[in-house]
Amino acid sequence: MIRIATPDDIPVLHALVRELAAYEKALDEAVASEEQLAEALFGDRPAAYAHVAVADDDSGEVVGFALWFLNFSTWRGVHGIYLEDLYVRPERRGGGHGKALLTELARICVERGYGRLEWSVLDWNAPSIAFYESLGARPQDEWTVYRLTDGALARLGGRDGTP
Repeated sequence: MIRIATPDDIPVLHALVRELAAYEKALDEAVASEEQLAEALFGDRPAAYAHVAVADDDSGEVVGFALWFLNFSTWRGVHGIYLEDLYVRPERRGGGHGKALLTELARICVERGYGRLEWSVLDWNAPSIAFYESLGARPQDEWTVYRLTDGALARLGGRDGTP
């Protein structure tokens, strides 16, 4: 049911990323190309990893995915996994694919001695929040995520560093 993604999965991974972006009401922000995704996952210096959920029937259809990368906790002194995206096609939800993907990432954490498996969820996504909490995950309400993108990132990262 769960396997490591391969380069042949890039088209379906790209389609699933776009489906997720549409679900999150941000399709216009999902500008990554198949080529960029392939480079990130399978290029000379992969920076991200992916697992796919395959249908239980004989179709072999990829019905969901988890895309993740390593982070590091200076407090714990060990790596962790940051889950960038978890998505299962709506018609395949409830079949255990999401739980199986998270179980695989948790297994990797335990096997490798990683201290955390963490991710973000949109505050309006009640079904996902309930699902995550049913697995024992707890929100980290005391932290606020900040992000630099586009013009603000370019200004701060400019030669003189002036925001």
